[in-house]
Amino acid sequence: MVTKDTTENLEVQQQQPQEAVAEREVDTDDVDGDSFEKFYAQSFSNIQEGEVVRGRVVQISDDYVMVDIGYKSEGEIPIAEFKDEKGNLEVAIGDEVDVLLEYHDDDEGTVFLSKEKAEKIKVWDDISRVYTEDGVIQGKVVSRVKGGLAVDIGIQAFVPGSQVDLRPVRNLDALIGKTFDFKILKYNKKRRNVVLSRRVLLEKERERQKGQTLSLLEEGKVMEGVVKNITDYGVFVDLGGIDGLLHITDMSWGRVGHPSELCQIGDTIKVKVLHFDRENERVSLGLKQLQPDPWTHAAEKYPVGTKIQGKVVSLTDYGAFVEIEEGIEGLIHVSEMSWTRKIRHPSKILSVGDKVEAVILSIDPGRKRISLGMKQLEPNPWSVISEKYPVGTVISGKIKNITDFGIFIGIDEGIDGLVHISDISWIKRIRHPSEIYKKGQEVQAIVLNIDKENERFSLGIKQLEPDPWESVAQRYPVGSVITGPVTNVTDFGLFVELEEGIEGLVHVSEIGKEKARGAPDEYKVGDQVTAKVINISPKERKIGLSIKKAEEHEERTDYKEYLNSSKAATTNLREVLEAARQNAENTQDE
Repeated sequence: MVTKDTTENLEVQQQQPQEAVAEREVDTDDVDGDSFEKFYAQSFSNIQEGEVVRGRVVQISDDYVMVDIGYKSEGEIPIAEFKDEKGNLEVAIGDEVDVLLEYHDDDEGTVFLSKEKAEKIKVWDDISRVYTEDGVIQGKVVSRVKGGLAVDIGIQAFVPGSQVDLRPVRNLDALIGKTFDFKILKYNKKRRNVVLSRRVLLEKERERQKGQTLSLLEEGKVMEGVVKNITDYGVFVDLGGIDGLLHITDMSWGRVGHPSELCQIGDTIKVKVLHFDRENERVSLGLKQLQPDPWTHAAEKYPVGTKIQGKVVSLTDYGAFVEIEEGIEGLIHVSEMSWTRKIRHPSKILSVGDKVEAVILSIDPGRKRISLGMKQLEPNPWSVISEKYPVGTVISGKIKNITDFGIFIGIDEGIDGLVHISDISWIKRIRHPSEIYKKGQEVQAIVLNIDKENERFSLGIKQLEPDPWESVAQRYPVGSVITGPVTNVTDFGLFVELEEGIEGLVHVSEIGKEKARGAPDEYKVGDQVTAKVINISPKERKIGLSIKKAEEHEERTDYKEYLNSSKAATTNLREVLEAARQNAENTQDE
């Protein structure tokens, strides 16, 4: 048991020089046998409780280690004080150890010792000496505590977070278990408080290295440094007491998304000094400059027409950038990805990281640009399409798409033909193709035209049948009279339907005599009218009609009929009178 007196003796003992203990060591060879016991008792009486003495291990049991310190009985120390963290015993019989005399009972001859407390006294002695001599003490980081780290230097000491390194350390836990040298900033034995600093030592070492590095620094020199910090725009490299900036644009000839892709904090790398401002101590570094610019011989290495393999590194609305080798990228424009497919965005067929094949279309080393093509790896289907489907060929296919201006029919893989709305029917008025067709419907069409350069394939459906206007003159010869409904009323006349899809125009000047003035207002859509064909133009798809001439024709016909009927009536009267006369004559004869 340690009493208040014992504690005070501990503090006094710390201040006693080690020689005080040595002075009590006596050469026992000069003492005779009769007086040895008296001398032994006298020498032991000089050892005070709380004093550190050296003893020898004489016995080890399961619970205690017995140590001979020159007393009539050995002192005992709990065996736990001699075991490490894993429970391994770290002492053997015969070992000499420093121990603290905690308590002794002369009557019972018992002595209680402590190895741990003796070590702590020695630690405080070391702390005092290191602090006085402005020396360095070594310690092991044992845990993270509020505001800093706990360090084992024999006793637990404290290192503030600001004193751990030259710059704030984000992950203090990573230092646990590591051993470092420290400077003692202050200590208080009574409060058992010791404050350490690692930063002070690092600053001194940095200043020493800085002077040495400054004497060696010059532009163009290749140096070795340690990555100290990483930002979005670059890496700070410690060259030895002075930091240099390795900008992201000087890290690689190729594409770098973030500096952390190429290095990590703590990495040792070689860099080239690009610029050194000695006055302001600013250093610009380069990593890619350790290798030649790959564009120097790119034209010879990648002539036009060369097939290459690369990796997609970026996608944009207009194409994909492909890394051919480190530092050399080419662009596959979206228009160069497929002969037939209309690719709205490269992401429809490519992803970042994909391995692709392409062909060099053009190269400009001065501007560091290469144009690539994927579709050029295959023959252009448009170059043979006209041979496969010559004009006049009837094809069958499914409707792929319907628009306001027509329908698209699938011909070959990736090639669609357009049937314009005007080529759907000869005679029907179609406002929208969806009135007649549905997507996916199978239809037939005839090839009208193939434009290879503009990649256009024109089809027609109405051309599968003869144009009714070609025979309209035979069906409605000039001078013939037709009857049909009014389909449209305009200021300049009336449109009259002769048959489905074929209309004729009754100009306002050809409306009947009685309706010559303001004639269009006298008719409405659906009225049945009779008109005479007065002219036909199949090429212009026009038929001229005249109600007036139809009426005149009808009047002449009626007049002729009247004349013919009058003549017939006169002839009949004569025949009747003649017959009556003959009958009378026959009667008289009788």
